[in-house]
Order: sequence, then structure tokens, then C-alpha cells
Amino acid sequence: MEVFEKGTPVKICAPMVRYSKLAFRNLVRLYDCDLAFSPMILADSFYLSQKARDNEFTTNEEDKPLIVQFAANKAEYFSGSAELVSKYCNGVDLNCGCPQRWAWKEGIGACLINNPEFVSDVVRQTKAKISDPSFSVSVKIRIHTDISRTVDLCRQIEAAGASFITVHGRTKDMKGEPVCLEAIKIIKESLNIPVIANGDVKSMKDVDHTVATTGVDGVMAARGILENPAMYAGFDTTPDQCVADWCRLALTTGTPFICFHHHLIYMCQKRMSRAERRVFNSLSSTAAVLDYITNTWEIQL
Repeated sequence: MEVFEKGTPVKICAPMVRYSKLAFRNLVRLYDCDLAFSPMILADSFYLSQKARDNEFTTNEEDKPLIVQFAANKAEYFSGSAELVSKYCNGVDLNCGCPQRWAWKEGIGACLINNPEFVSDVVRQTKAKISDPSFSVSVKIRIHTDISRTVDLCRQIEAAGASFITVHGRTKDMKGEPVCLEAIKIIKESLNIPVIANGDVKSMKDVDHTVATTGVDGVMAARGILENPAMYAGFDTTPDQCVADWCRLALTTGTPFICFHHHLIYMCQKRMSRAERRVFNSLSSTAAVLDYITNTWEIQL
């Protein structure tokens, strides 16, 4: 991908269920985000159902470069879904990182790090199906307790033709524990394709520290960019202009109220006291939220 050829670490918005949708992707691109992922989409329903395709994926001219992430337990569903979106994005990504129990039962997500043959087959089939050599096929993983198993997995994924690998530096059972940068460093040193670090990236200071420690080609933020969409532009907290930009983009893209409101709850929590948060969180309409922003925070919309 061209984005990896500019010589500086690539700044990426993570796939986030319910949150990394079109309006938010448009927003973070205004604030130095180089590459954005869609939320994880279930490949089986996407491939088989027009209704699912209409519900799960929207984009526009400003939404570039874009990676669409799918979860899959059959290679044909992933490669078929990739073919369906290939004209509207720059690449697809296989989710091998979701640790939730329901995902394990479905044979998707983080359980796939224990099935390197399947993951490699998904990459090979997808590369074979899409003729455009610039179209990216990538994989996002978690790590094993035994890091040598993760290195073996990544080498097989690379050999299958993957464009890059994103490594969330935690095992499937880790939650709030610090990300293991040493594991990411070992993986980076073992591969020739770009490696992206994911986990504990909440500021540009974290970006610099992660890159310096691991040597990765880019970083991916989830919670950090959710709380501060202007993070990659060097802002410590969400600036007023970013709040105004979110309101404009959400309204023009038809973002549902719950999503519109929840994003503001995340991105504005540091500007509110506990009492103010209770009031803001209880607002129940777009008009009420916009009135609060203009009258209480005095942000010009």
C-alpha cells in the first residue's frame, strides 16, 4: 500500500464495532489519521445477504484509504466478501483478534491464531481472486503466551502473500494489562512485510514510544482515538473544532442518534464533571445535544 511508502509511521484508526463507521472515519481523517478500518463485519452474512451489505458497509469519496475488516470461518466467504467491496476500498483485513466467547464458538476472531493453515489459505484465496496488485490483504492478530508460536503464524501469513500484519500485543485472556511491546518487537524483527502495533496508543507520546521500542511501520489506536479523534494531530484532548466537525459529519451522513450521542460522550468526557456527564448522558434527542453544545460549551456549530 502507498501509505506505507511515505517513510514515517502510519497512523491508523482501529476497527471498532459500532464506532469506526463512515462519519467517524471521515472525522479522524481531518486530524492526521492516515488509514482507517471499518468495524468488523461477519463475512458469511455479508456475502450471502444484500440486506446485510446495505446495513454493514457505507463509504464516500472522502473515505480513503480504507480497509474493510471481516470475520470469517470459511475462506470462500472472506474472499467473496473481499471481491464485493474491492471497488470501494483499498484492502480487506481478516479479524484474528476478537477475544469474545461468542466469536470463539463461531470459529472466528482470536481462535484463528491457533489455525495458521486456515488463515494462510484465506490470504492466498483472496489474493488469487482479486487481480489488482495494489489491493491489500492483511491480518490482525493477538499474541500467544509462547511468542514463538506467534512468530511462526506471522511467517506463514507473510508467505501466503499478506500485505501487512497488525499485532495487538495482548493474549486473548488479557484485558487491562499493559500491552507487550517486546512481543511486537520480536514479530517485527522476524518479518519483511510491514507490521502495525495495536494497544495502549492514546497520545502522540504513546505513538513515539511504541515506534521507538518496537520498530514497527505504524500504530493503531482504538480507545485513544475514540476519546480524542484529534489525537494524531497532537491534541491532548478533543478540541472544540473537532466536536463541531463531528456534529457536521454525523448529521450529513445520517448517523443514528445513539451513535452520534455515544461518540460525543466518549470524546467530551474530559471536559465534563461527573454531574455534567449525568446531564449530558441523559439527553435524548439530536436537538437537545446540539443545544447543550452551543449553549453550555459555547461551541459554534
